Amino acid sequence: MSTVDIADIRAAAARLKGAIERTPAALSRSLSALVGCDLVVKFENLQFTGSFKERGALNRLLGLTPEERARGVLAASAGNHAQALAYHGRRLGVPVTIVMPRGSPFQKIQRTEAHGASVRLEGATFAEAAAFAASHAAERGLVMVHPYDDATVIAGQGTVALELLEDFPDLDMLVVPVGGGGLISGMAVAAKAIRPDLAVLAAQTQAYPSLAAALEGRAPPDGGSTIAEGIAVKQVGALPLALIRPRLDGVLLVDETTIERAVVLLAEVEKTVVEGAGAVGLAVVLSDPERFRGRKVGLVLSGGNIDTRLLASIFMRDLVRQDRMVRLRVEVQDQPGALSRIAGIIGAQGGNIVEVQHQRWFGGVPAKSADLDLLVETMGTDHVDRIRTALAAERLRYRVLSYDED
Repeated sequence: MSTVDIADIRAAAARLKGAIERTPAALSRSLSALVGCDLVVKFENLQFTGSFKERGALNRLLGLTPEERARGVLAASAGNHAQALAYHGRRLGVPVTIVMPRGSPFQKIQRTEAHGASVRLEGATFAEAAAFAASHAAERGLVMVHPYDDATVIAGQGTVALELLEDFPDLDMLVVPVGGGGLISGMAVAAKAIRPDLAVLAAQTQAYPSLAAALEGRAPPDGGSTIAEGIAVKQVGALPLALIRPRLDGVLLVDETTIERAVVLLAEVEKTVVEGAGAVGLAVVLSDPERFRGRKVGLVLSGGNIDTRLLASIFMRDLVRQDRMVRLRVEVQDQPGALSRIAGIIGAQGGNIVEVQHQRWFGGVPAKSADLDLLVETMGTDHVDRIRTALAAERLRYRVLSYDED
């Protein structure tokens, strides 16, 4: 199969039926009220291995010949594709080898091995790991399963759109996260075949605008740090690009702060854990609400495999941005009772002191004084203002420190 059409996607849906989750889609009333449009959320993070990647991986495995199944498959991946292929390979009795770059997170290695795959760590970068994977597959006679530049994989990913449009046939727009392009190419083929008037929009992080660069005919960017690791792909696949180009209605880029906010909102409002890549769709709506106002918009939460430490950091950073966690620096006389006095003032205003540090020797503090650095939990900006007013009324010298200030 050198291309993908709606018949391929419908055939994939028939093969996958009962072997993967038919994930729910629901109208989020709270998020809709926040952004001024009807937001329909497709929960692909509820697949067994936590992402939509199961659809394409399983469709590819089911298309193997008996001889290919016996030899096994190989993929270069340090993320959701690896786990999906490992899980369904073990279920079908197909040996799976996954090549990851050295230095891959232990959690990803352990999860992939737990699903039954053999993991090899090769190369310092993903490009080096992929090059080794290709040569190793050729030497061993293994079938390479590309995470996105593969027609059978793309057909499997396209089943997301079939389900979404079965549940909500009156959508005006689809907003789909894009890295290598496997998900959006499959979804675009299905969506435009069923509803030619349906707008398909790509959502990408500003750090990795691979699709935007390819459509504009410019070199892919160098990339950078992003919490949207699942779509941190420097170059979109050749087949996905060919399928996307005539069917795309726009590419929207979003910054890291807005992606973080989207992760938090989905947890707080929808009570669902989503990785950075899975939250990019909501992030672009948050960043440009006028584009979507009054429309019915389908969002794909493509995955939920996020490191717990990263998730905790995102939550704390969001508290800081909302002034629900602030750092106060108060100058006091270095004598008994000083801390008790400050704590009393803050406590009387309902602030919760989480952490305290005395600073006596750095920053030009007078010899008989000390700086108290206090991390204080509050209810937001208005609450912080009340605490500041109370401190000022006691003629105390203080300031609120910014997030990145020492």
